[in-house]
Amino acid sequence: VRLDADGGDVELDREMIEMIRDPLTHIVRNAIDHGIEPPEERAAAGKPKMGVLKVSARQAGNQILIEVTDDGRGIDGDALVRKARAAGLVSAEQADKLSPSQKTALVFAPGLSTAGEVTAISGRGVGMDVVRANIERIGGVVDIDSRANQGVKLAIRVPLTLTIIPALTVSAGGQVFAIPRSAIDEILRIRAGVVRFDRVGEAEMATVRDRRLPVVGLPALLGIEASFEREEQKIILLKPAGGDVYALIVDAVHDHEELVVKPAAPAVMAAGLYAGTTLADDGRPILLLDPSGMAKQAGILFEDNDIDRALLAKADQAEAEAGARETTLLLFRALDGTRRAVPVSVVERIEDVAAEAIGFHAGALRAALGERILPLAGCQAAPEAGKLRILRLTDSVSEIAYGFAEVIDIRSLVLDLQPAAGPGEVAGVFLLDGAQVELLDPYWLFAAHAGPGAGAASAEPPVCALPQGDPWIDNMLRPLIESLGYRIAKAGESAADVVIALENDEAAATDARQVVRIRARPEREGKKDGSVYRYDRAGLIGALEAAKGRANG
Repeated sequence: VRLDADGGDVELDREMIEMIRDPLTHIVRNAIDHGIEPPEERAAAGKPKMGVLKVSARQAGNQILIEVTDDGRGIDGDALVRKARAAGLVSAEQADKLSPSQKTALVFAPGLSTAGEVTAISGRGVGMDVVRANIERIGGVVDIDSRANQGVKLAIRVPLTLTIIPALTVSAGGQVFAIPRSAIDEILRIRAGVVRFDRVGEAEMATVRDRRLPVVGLPALLGIEASFEREEQKIILLKPAGGDVYALIVDAVHDHEELVVKPAAPAVMAAGLYAGTTLADDGRPILLLDPSGMAKQAGILFEDNDIDRALLAKADQAEAEAGARETTLLLFRALDGTRRAVPVSVVERIEDVAAEAIGFHAGALRAALGERILPLAGCQAAPEAGKLRILRLTDSVSEIAYGFAEVIDIRSLVLDLQPAAGPGEVAGVFLLDGAQVELLDPYWLFAAHAGPGAGAASAEPPVCALPQGDPWIDNMLRPLIESLGYRIAKAGESAADVVIALENDEAAATDARQVVRIRARPEREGKKDGSVYRYDRAGLIGALEAAKGRANG
C-alpha cells in the first residue's frame, strides 16, 4: 500500500490531536486491512497491484477537514444489511427501503462486527460506532462515501481546539442557546414559502424542496412558550454526527460566534439535550444544544431518510423489553485454554508482541510496545520464542496488556453472571451456547496492574550513561531517554543501569551486557553487532529495557 499524505503543516490544538489520534488510527488500519484488496485480487479486477491510501488535512474556516481515501473494494452495503437483519436491527421491510448511502451508514451501527475483523492490523474490530462516538463527543462530524470496487472516502470535520467551538446562537421563549456550527446544514425563513408543514399522525413533517424531514420545535421540546407565531420563526436543518437531517424550529437566529465551551452541571447534562455551557459577552450563561440528544428526546422515529434513528430506537426498545442492559463482549481463549470474555469498551486493540520485548522487570511482568512499556497480565512468564498476542486494555487514563491465545467472537448479550467466590482477575462466569465463559474484571485488573504502587519501579529512577560532546546525543537522544524515566549520567561517572555507546566507541563500558550501541546507518555493514539504528525509536526503547533487565538480573 502506498501512502499519500498531504497537509502535514496543518496546525491543530494538542488536546484535539490526542482526542482524534485513536479514531484516525482505527480508520487507517481498517482501510488497509479490510478495504484494500490483496495484490492478486486487485490485478484480477484490473487495478494496479499496489493499493493507494490518501490521508489529507486542511483548514476550512475554524474547522479542520481530515479525509482518508482508499482505492479498495468499497463497503458492501448489502452485506451490512444482511448483518443488520440477522442482528434484528432492521426488518425486511425497512431493509428494502434503504438507499445505497443508508446501507453504507450501517457501518456505524454497533454490534455488526465479526471475529474475522479482529486482527493485529485493524485493531479491536468493533466497527465504526466507537469512531463516530469519539468524533461526536468533541463536536465533530464524520461522513462516509463508498463506491463498489472504487474505494471509500471518509471525512472528519473537527473544531480547531477542544474547547473553542464555532457555534450559532439562537433563541427560544426569550432564552438564548447555541448550536454547533458543524451540525448545521441550512437555515431557512419559514415565511419565504419554501417550507410546507404536514401532520402524520402525532408527528409533524416539513417538506423542503421535495425533502420530507421530521420537525422538532425547540420551545415545545424545552417546555417553554414560543415568542413568535410559526410564520415568524426560523427553521434550521440539522445533521448530527452519523445521523440524518431533521428540522429544528427556533424563534430567532442571532449570530455565528466562537464559544469557549465547558461541561455543564451533571444535573443539566443528564437531561440529554445539552453538550456544555458557555458565557455570553454580558456574562449570561448559554447552553450548547446537542443535536443528537434533541433528536432522541423528541422521539424521532424511523423514516426512509433516518436509518440511524431506527437503530437507536431499536436498541432502546430491545433494552426495555429485556429489562437489562446488553453488554458487548470480546470472547477469547486464554493461554491455558479457558474461554474468557472482556467488555469491548475497554479493549483498545489487539497486537502481537515479540517474545524478546517481554520480561520481568522492576518487580512485574512487562511488555514493550512501540514507545510504551505496559504491565502484562494473563500469563506468568514471557514466551521462550515467537510472539504473544495481547489485548491492550484501557481505562482512558492508563493501559495494561493481557496475553491470550486466540479470538473466538464478538457478541452482545444480557449477562446472567454468577459471581466469583472472591475479588480477583475473574469477576464471574456465565453460560454462552452451552459452555461456561469467565468474565474478566477490568476494575480488579487495573487496580492490580496499573494502580499506584502496583508493579511500580523503585524510588530511584534507572540510570543511563551517555557519551559527552556529541550534538546528536545532547539535542535528540537525551530528551527521548529522559522522557522514558531515566536519570542521565556521564559515561564512566557512576554505576549505570544502561550505557549508550556509538558504534565506533570501543571503550564505552567494561560490562557489554549493559551497552546499547547506536549506529548511524539504517542497515548494518558486515556481521550483526547488535546495534540499533539511531532513528529506530521502537528498537531503541526495546534495547534499553533489555539492557536494563540484564544489568539488574
